[in-house]
Amino acid sequence: MIILPAIDLRGGQVVRLQQGRADAQTEYSNDPVAVAKDWEAQGAVELHVVDLDGAFDGYPKNLDWVRRIAVAVKMRVELGGGLRDIPSLEAAFNAGVARAVLGTRAADSLEFVEQVVKLFGGEHVAVGIDAKNGYVATKGWTETTGWKAVDLAKRAQDAGAGTIIYTDIATDGMFTGPNFPALQEIVDAVPGAQVIASGGVATAEHVHSLRKIPNLYGAIVGKALYDKRVTLAEIL
Repeated sequence: MIILPAIDLRGGQVVRLQQGRADAQTEYSNDPVAVAKDWEAQGAVELHVVDLDGAFDGYPKNLDWVRRIAVAVKMRVELGGGLRDIPSLEAAFNAGVARAVLGTRAADSLEFVEQVVKLFGGEHVAVGIDAKNGYVATKGWTETTGWKAVDLAKRAQDAGAGTIIYTDIATDGMFTGPNFPALQEIVDAVPGAQVIASGGVATAEHVHSLRKIPNLYGAIVGKALYDKRVTLAEIL
C-alpha cells in the first residue's frame, strides 16, 4: 500500500478543510511547489492534489499551480476538483497530471466516465466517491445524491475506471480514524480496481490498520501530516 500526501489548493494556497466545509479552513503554505518537493524528498512516489476552487466552482482554477508542481517533481500527480468536461480533462493532462479524478460528473453520468476512459485510458481515470452516511456527496460535498457508494464503485469499475478513491466525509480532517468497514466493502466490491482510502488518518496505527485490508492500493494522508501528528517516514 502506498501513501499519497495531499495538497489541497485554494486561491494558490495549500489548505485543509474540515469535513469539506469552506468556512472551516486552515492555511499551511503559499508555495504549493515547495510543499510537493518536500513530500517527494521524504519518499512519496504519488501525490494527491485537489483544486478546491474547481470543486466549488465547477471548473479547474489552479491548473497553473498543478503544472508547476508536475514539472518540479517526478512523482505521479493525480488531480481532482472541477474536472467535469473533456476540455478541462485535456487541460489537466496537458498540465502533467497522470491520473484525473472524476467526482461530481461521474455520479451524474457514467456514460461520461466511459467516454473519458475511451479517450485517455482507464489507468489514467479515477472516480472519487465521497460518502456521507453511505451515500455519495457531490459539488464540493454540498449535495448528497441517491447513489449508494458501493453501487457507484461497481458501476464506475464497469465503466472502465482503473482507480476508486473512497472518502468518508464524516471522518475527513477529524482525526477519528478511517471508516474501515466501509473501505472493506468498497475493496470487496471492485476486485479489479485500485482502491485508495481517504479521510480520517491521524496516527501511524491507523495506517498500519489500513495495510491489513487486502488489496487496498493506497491511502491519502493530509491534515495529519501537516499538523505533524505523523511523519511520512513513519508510514511509508
